[in-house]
Amino acid sequence: MKENIFTALADPARREILHLLKKGKLSAGEIADKFSLSRATTSYHLNKLKNAGLIRENKYKNFIYYELNMSVFEELILWFKDFRKEKNNEK
Repeated sequence: MKENIFTALADPARREILHLLKKGKLSAGEIADKFSLSRATTSYHLNKLKNAGLIRENKYKNFIYYELNMSVFEELILWFKDFRKEKNNEK
């Protein structure tokens, strides 16, 4: 699991971006408009999420669309479940 997942999830703006992407693909501009963030700030947050593997980008014509990378979320959920099992077995 990538170490920077937790760093990416620590920021409230990035968590909100992930929440928005639950509904489907969005361009960086659409995401920026929802938050009233500058394009540079939005790009920064998107890069952090992308580097953590939480989102992926797809280019279409002159736009880049972002979507959730569900396989990473599933891996994270399995990791938490496994952690919980280990803690329960210690009792």
